[in-house]
Amino acid sequence: MNEPIITNENSNSSISKYGVFSFFSGCGLLDLAFEDEDFEILFVNEIQPTFLAAYKFAREKLGRPAPVVAESSKSVEWFLQPEGNKWLRKEFSNAKKTGMEIGFIGGPPCPDFSVGGKNKGHQGDNGKLSQTYIDIICTQKPDWFIFENVKGLWRTKVHREFFERLKKQLNDAGYALSDKLLNAIQFGVPQDRDRIFLFGQLQQAKNNDPIIFNWEYSARYLERNAFSFAWPKQSKFGTVPPQPDVPLLLTVGHWFDKNSVEQHPNTEHCFKPRAGLIRFLEVPEGDDSKKSYKRLHRFRYSPTACYGNNEVHLHPWLPRRINVAEALALQSVPADFILPPEMKLSAMFKTIGNGVPYLLGRGVAQAVKNHLATISIKSNKNT
Repeated sequence: MNEPIITNENSNSSISKYGVFSFFSGCGLLDLAFEDEDFEILFVNEIQPTFLAAYKFAREKLGRPAPVVAESSKSVEWFLQPEGNKWLRKEFSNAKKTGMEIGFIGGPPCPDFSVGGKNKGHQGDNGKLSQTYIDIICTQKPDWFIFENVKGLWRTKVHREFFERLKKQLNDAGYALSDKLLNAIQFGVPQDRDRIFLFGQLQQAKNNDPIIFNWEYSARYLERNAFSFAWPKQSKFGTVPPQPDVPLLLTVGHWFDKNSVEQHPNTEHCFKPRAGLIRFLEVPEGDDSKKSYKRLHRFRYSPTACYGNNEVHLHPWLPRRINVAEALALQSVPADFILPPEMKLSAMFKTIGNGVPYLLGRGVAQAVKNHLATISIKSNKNT
């Protein structure tokens, strides 16, 4: 049974122009990214109590305030039921009275659309949550929203048909839309991670035309350009490979140094194998060709850091799996972002892998802020 909503009384006013209601919040990587671009986190919903506890723990360690309105571990479906719908409508209406433009952000669980996951689509237990999130948006009518998911929702034919139905529903509800497949590496994340993002803005007049939205507003690299460098392939484990002529800011080794992973509070949080040490010694540095036991390369970006389905990443130069501090670094989080020490290891890796990489999230937040500011300027000129 879900815990009750925890209503916060820390503030009734706002210094930000933009407010956020966050769904499927996990440990808060996307929320933190938006907050660091001057969005105010008003409401957080995460059904997993362990993840919500990690969210609160990390923010306390960072010295960040609790969400102004509330924190909830209610099932997201509850917000479509009479009681939940009434509660959310009231809090959303109160937030609107502050004068902020309110947006909903969220990435519903994606294994049902992932080629490497269950691939059950919108009929799967997780896949249904994408429909639920869109239903909540259409019911509450935020000024804008962000929807994030795996590329399978966009590229796989049967899933793409579902995605297009969601977009039509949003169009019919009055939203002008823009979508884009982005890769985390474009924004400085040391990781090859494709994700589909959908932005919607509520229109005063019904208009189904796509909007002009610059998704790559703050990207370091456009489209697939970051992959065009002469990235190293493999090196014999235990040797030191030569430093290649590539952007070191995009490499695993750089981020391990940047986040001081050896001194990080989560550095001791690592799966210790009962057997298999020989395997840890045999896999070459940079050999990520297999589904599991992928060894990272110190002078290359990481494959997608999504830990599940027996996905195991090995340390580039040490005979072990990567630890939690290193996994956080691959998600480009600030060095002082910490998960609670009492959290189960499996839950730590799951919430890290589920999160939107921090710098990718900031890139999306910057694009949203730029778009909203541009629209506001145009609106003022026309009045």
